[in-house]
Amino acid sequence: MERILLAVDFSDLTPALIGHAAALAAALEAQMFVVHVEEPEPAFVGFEVGPQSRRDAVAQRIRREHRDIQALADEIAAAGVDTTALLIQGPTVEKLLAEAERLNVDLIIMGTQGHGRLHRMLLGSVGEGVLHRARCPVLFVPVPPEPTPAAD
Repeated sequence: MERILLAVDFSDLTPALIGHAAALAAALEAQMFVVHVEEPEPAFVGFEVGPQSRRDAVAQRIRREHRDIQALADEIAAAGVDTTALLIQGPTVEKLLAEAERLNVDLIIMGTQGHGRLHRMLLGSVGEGVLHRARCPVLFVPVPPEPTPAAD
């Protein structure tokens, strides 16, 4: 395995997922692509662009996410892994699969909480969509949620 796509969503699971993925990539001496897909913004679709304040808020959020994904890539790179951060916009499953094809990755890594009775609850709709349509192996890393502090 030479090229790995790590899908991140900036949830509470992301820090633990980064650790597992970085360790695997380092062990395999693989190149890592950290990818976050931003859902399409309806205000930017079609002819109506919305008020300036809405466009400014969306632009600010995208800049923040760009900084955040670059920080994640820098964290992985600090572990000795050749890492590239990618922030893309569009339908999540379709964009993840398109990037996996474009980058010719050997593996897609995603996180899951692993606490569900049904398959869809276990993987989530994005995970399920990627799993069923990917042309390469998909590794789901079960990341338990942080325990909630006990009440006094």
